[in-house]
Formats: sequence, structure tokens, C-alpha cells
Amino acid sequence: MTQSPIILASQSPRRKMLLEWAEISFEVIVQATDESFPASMAMEEVPVHIARNKAKVIREQLSVDDQRWILAADTIVVLNNEVIGKPVDRNDAIQILQRLSGQTHRVITGVVLMKGAEEHAFSDVTEVVFHPLTEEQIIFYVDKYQPYDKAGAYAIQEWIGVVGIHSIKGDFYNVMGLPVSRVVQLLERIQS
Repeated sequence: MTQSPIILASQSPRRKMLLEWAEISFEVIVQATDESFPASMAMEEVPVHIARNKAKVIREQLSVDDQRWILAADTIVVLNNEVIGKPVDRNDAIQILQRLSGQTHRVITGVVLMKGAEEHAFSDVTEVVFHPLTEEQIIFYVDKYQPYDKAGAYAIQEWIGVVGIHSIKGDFYNVMGLPVSRVVQLLERIQS
């Protein structure tokens, strides 16, 4: 499978790994980006809005003859219609996981592919159900894995996902941060 190389506008090691698994050639270019969003915005639009801003910042840095697609993504965790971001510290991570314990939440990843004025965007939603977690489990996970760079204070591919998740409905890789099969399908369509 041959595709033109793309630019990944993310420093997430999980997104890099998923693109490598899909055998997509890419270069990482990242720039600090404002991740705020309008309070009235629909939840499914929030990560698309943030991903679009990430892609635009990179597009502005490229030369006009650079014809690579820019792939930007953002993942949010939503519990009871509230966006749960990345924890600010250990106590926040523990409190977030206590809130997710025994509950169903949604993981929404917004994806934007941009080249010049052309843009393709979508969001992917996965429902995740946690078993009730004990305080000991939560503290063990937070202290050992330090999930401070992860929305919802957890990574599904780590210990907490193996022992704490009851079920998921949707794309597992979306919870890791990139619905990679949809990205591959879209790239095949727009690069053909």
C-alpha cells in the first residue's frame, strides 16, 4: 500500500504508533495551539474544532508548494455532557477516575485532514463502561502510570484498561486517540 507522506500535527506517542501500525508515512510537526472552544459548541464538534486549529497553525508554517496532507486530531472524554480534560495533578487524576468508576462515558476524537484550502473533518465516538474501581486500584494506577497527559486521566491500553473496563462500544483505537481505520479509508479516498 503506497500513499503520499503526510504531516502529523500531534506529538502523541499513541497516534504516532497507530500510524506506524497502519504503515502510513508521516513527519511530525507540532506547534502549541489554543485548545479552548465555545461553551455552546456541540460535544462532537469540540475535538474537531481543536484539531482544525492545530492543522491551521501547521498549514501557515508550510511553504505554498508543500502538497502534503496535514493530519490533526484531538480527543476528549465526556461524562454526563461535561468535558473531562487532562488532569492537572495527582489529586485531580484520582478524582477524575473516581467519577468515571462504574460509569459510562464517551470518548470523542475529532480528526481533520487539511491541504491548502481543502479540508476533510469528522468525529468518532466510542462509549466506554468502567467497572466500579476501588480507591486502591485508582491510586495504584495514577502513581504507577502518571496519566497526566491523557484526557480522562487514563489510557485504555494500560493497566487500568485491562482490569477496569467492562466494555466498549465503538472503535478501540479511537479511545487510544485516533480512529485509524477511518483515517486510512479517508486518505485512500482523497489521495486516489
